[in-house]
Amino acid sequence: MAGCVAGREAIREAAPCGFPPRGPAVRARAQTKKGAPLSEDDTNRFTTREALFYHETIRPGKIEIVASKPMATQRDLSLAYSPGVAAPVEAIAEDPANAARYTARSNLVAVISNGTAILGLGNLGALASKPVMEGKAVLFKRFADVDSIDIELDTEDPDKFIEAVALMEPSFGGINLEDIAAPECFIIEQALRERMNIPIMHDDQHGTAIIAAAGLINACHLTDRKLEDVKMVVNGAGASALACTALLKAMGIRHENVIVCDRSGPITPGRDNVDQWKSAHAVETGAKDLHEALKGADIFLGLSAAGALKPEWVEEMADRPIIFAMANPVPEIMPDEAKRVRPDAIIATGRSDYPNQVNNVLGFPFIFRGALDVRATAINEEMKIAAAQAIAELARQRVPEEVAAAYGIDHQFGTDYIIPAPFDPRLMEVVSSAVAKAAMDSGVAQSAIEDFDAYRLALRSRLNPTTSVLTRVYENAKGNPKRMVFAEAEEDVVLRAAIQFRDFGYGTPILVGRTEKVQAKLKELAVDDIDSFEIANSRVHESVPQMVDFLYKRLQRRGYTERDVRRMVNQERNVFAALLVALGEGDGLISGLTRTFAQTAREVNLVLDPKPDALPFGIHLMIGKSHTTFMADTTINERPSSEELAYIARETAAVARRLGHEPRVAFLSYSTFGNPSGKWLENIREAVHILDRDGVDFEYEGEMAPDAALNHKVMELYPFSRLSAPANVLIMPGLQSANLSAKILRELGGNATIGPMLVGMEKPVQIAPMTAIAPDLLTLAVLASAGVVG
Repeated sequence: MAGCVAGREAIREAAPCGFPPRGPAVRARAQTKKGAPLSEDDTNRFTTREALFYHETIRPGKIEIVASKPMATQRDLSLAYSPGVAAPVEAIAEDPANAARYTARSNLVAVISNGTAILGLGNLGALASKPVMEGKAVLFKRFADVDSIDIELDTEDPDKFIEAVALMEPSFGGINLEDIAAPECFIIEQALRERMNIPIMHDDQHGTAIIAAAGLINACHLTDRKLEDVKMVVNGAGASALACTALLKAMGIRHENVIVCDRSGPITPGRDNVDQWKSAHAVETGAKDLHEALKGADIFLGLSAAGALKPEWVEEMADRPIIFAMANPVPEIMPDEAKRVRPDAIIATGRSDYPNQVNNVLGFPFIFRGALDVRATAINEEMKIAAAQAIAELARQRVPEEVAAAYGIDHQFGTDYIIPAPFDPRLMEVVSSAVAKAAMDSGVAQSAIEDFDAYRLALRSRLNPTTSVLTRVYENAKGNPKRMVFAEAEEDVVLRAAIQFRDFGYGTPILVGRTEKVQAKLKELAVDDIDSFEIANSRVHESVPQMVDFLYKRLQRRGYTERDVRRMVNQERNVFAALLVALGEGDGLISGLTRTFAQTAREVNLVLDPKPDALPFGIHLMIGKSHTTFMADTTINERPSSEELAYIARETAAVARRLGHEPRVAFLSYSTFGNPSGKWLENIREAVHILDRDGVDFEYEGEMAPDAALNHKVMELYPFSRLSAPANVLIMPGLQSANLSAKILRELGGNATIGPMLVGMEKPVQIAPMTAIAPDLLTLAVLASAGVVG
């Protein structure tokens, strides 16, 4: 089943805070010592301890059930259950199609496994597969807004498995089978497709096949080949390899031009020990082994084992060979080895650290999205082919500059970019639309999409781009790791964040605190390599004399004596931490857990200055399912002038753009365009005039009350407003209203909150709330390290 995990690194790629890695990391089974690295890949390294902590903290697991309707009053409960639930029950009994109108079924997919082939680890049982299935459910939601529930069935009997799943058809709009060993996976999927009237897909087979097919379409395009003319050798005959072979034949590759090899060599008619699924791809050939089969071949498609393809064999392939080496964690041949003997080769793997990653997350979320939206009764070959063609076509389209900048997609179509990046936001609308249309054209859709332009627009609005961009920010931090000073390293929460910062590969933490105290805390957190952490103790640090000299020169005319300065360096952790950054021993600073924001900022400001001509201020990010709102200034400036408001608007708009949003700025007030009138409005109006004068390149409007900025119906009362849609950047008139609003929304709003993020300092400094947890600190550290804010 090695080939079935091509692209399984999607879980690690998709979630920066440590979803269970599927591929190199987890496969290092020998390294199960507590605290030992799970992966030797420096860009994705973390420890068993941190992976377990991730799954345990906040609340166990990765999913929860959230009500989509109000549940506040007795009337709400009566409508939700009895007696209000009787009306939709009767409507569905009268017409089953009404289930799509009145229940969550049409957007609900079950991720089902029996744990017989868990991400290449083998048969570890149904219960052990639950973290993986929860992870798959998270990916459905994250990438395509598909609700998903994981189900683990404790049976290896295909008949019992089939019966259990088939009986659940009324509950779900689709079934994603996962991590089921071959050949049982073939039997199960085929039987369920025949019995059930909803989409069924075993992603280990078909997800890999669809993405590989998309890449091969483009590789053939670049090398002027036609599918019907190519000669292909497939190495590996597991579920994924056979699914790839079948799909590519359905797309035009001739049966007689494909040689499938397993451990015993080419599969030929009449060969012993060949099951019915392998025998379907048997062909006559004189080749006795993989080496002979490859001579003159156009394509090598590998879903087998590391090192199965020798460089000298690649030399004997056709001109401009196409090599898809998709074994994980180590492919059949490393790309640099293949390029060394055949510089003209086009190469794809299942790895994220090489070009052209065959990553299942490019497919399954959007395939189900399209299938669910037309209430398809199956996922057929036409829909798979449509998905592959749509993915291939997307890679050939020029990446818009704003997408490239926000999502870190720095390639255009060519030999190193034949498959789109997993976080390309266009995948949702392109692939889902193609699948939905193919379902309609092939007759398996139970409802039709009449306006595909409107459908694509609806798809774009389902997801919040912030989540994708933040993922890219984490990846960029790995590519340029920094030394981050954690000023309060005697606190458990801070240490957990620092450990994750290092173990996830974002940089080197410098831990400020008393050496014995910090080491004892690390030991309590089950860190084995305590001595590998850099601890900065102000009582013994060799740079203290230099720090005292530096700080005394800054403060001697502000009423501080040298004794005052020495005391601060020795006793005030924020001062000492800031001095580490000022003297170049650290690249940035994280603090705030043991002091209020204002006190921490005062201590840091004794050492570090704002950027030249900059105004420090704070931004809170309020992140919902499909929206992000940037609120500023929430931390520093009590009553900003008109010039300061205009500056805050420009800088906050820039941060919004770096996080993937086209800014629409609203200058908030209790008054909307003069109603009611008041004496505190002129600076807001003047800030708008300053932006008029400067000719900025984003939408802005004000003064306006929050409902006029955020509510469509209220906005319609002011047709002259320059905002084309609700605002996503809110510039507050003063610190009191800003800070109150941010904290109220954080506590009551139900959205995820990032911040406050400090903008405008000469060095990256972030001050977390005193109630922050480790993921909050880690996010601020990565944002500072990656230069998104600061």
